[in-house]
Amino acid sequence: MRGRRLLTILMIAAAGAPAEAAAPRPPARIVSLNLCADQYLLALADPAQIVALTRFARDPNMSAAANAARTIPVSRGSAEDVLMLRPDLVISSPFRRQTVAAVLAGRNVATLDLPPADSYTAIVTQVRQVAAAIGHPDRGETLIRRMDTALARLPRAPGGGRTAAYYQRRGFLTGTGTLVDELMQRLGLANLATRLGKPALSQLSLEQMALARPDYLVVASATDRVTDQGTEMLHHPILDGIPRLRIPEAWTVCGGPAYVLAAQSLAAQLRTQRPASPRRDR
Repeated sequence: MRGRRLLTILMIAAAGAPAEAAAPRPPARIVSLNLCADQYLLALADPAQIVALTRFARDPNMSAAANAARTIPVSRGSAEDVLMLRPDLVISSPFRRQTVAAVLAGRNVATLDLPPADSYTAIVTQVRQVAAAIGHPDRGETLIRRMDTALARLPRAPGGGRTAAYYQRRGFLTGTGTLVDELMQRLGLANLATRLGKPALSQLSLEQMALARPDYLVVASATDRVTDQGTEMLHHPILDGIPRLRIPEAWTVCGGPAYVLAAQSLAAQLRTQRPASPRRDR
């Protein structure tokens, strides 16, 4: 009798206990309005979760994950498109925050803003943010471990303190506080823009570049072919004799897993490419 009474008490207590909060369901309809978010989603999300990526997602000149995006729908990113897609998560950028907020006002839609990543540390943070938002934090940690391992295998400072300039079409020069600048530092390269006191983005004429005479020019691999006046500038004879390190622009336009590809490629090129001149104090 006493055993039955105890069992009854336990059953009543269990029935009255509050149920443990159920884990939130991962979003099932994700829309990206951010080129960099495209690449994180393609690395971390289930394809079925992605309703639409940006219209640049399939462009190999812009997206490092263009091949993986071939079968994923894209959108123009207009307010009408977003509403018709009925998302439950929209990943955008701080620059579009007001627009997105206005479109989604009054609707039960989660949003995530991703600012441009200017360092590997920022990339790791964003991997965790996206992975958590889409319900796959374990995949985020796996990706981070894979990237950490690959970067740890790079040779130590293969640039040897030499000077490099990330020189783009129309003479644009990438300066300090950028992802490219941090990438150069990782590889033991000194950024010419820092030496010249230039901001994050500036322009440098051919004559100024020839006078500065960096040990290397880092250029987008697509500029090997002259397609317009902007790329023609990079083939001027005045730049002859300055060795070039080439990487696809899509690997640096956004933070993400492609950062590792850029670091590996530049490190390999530095092992075989002779600098323009012996190292010297500048």
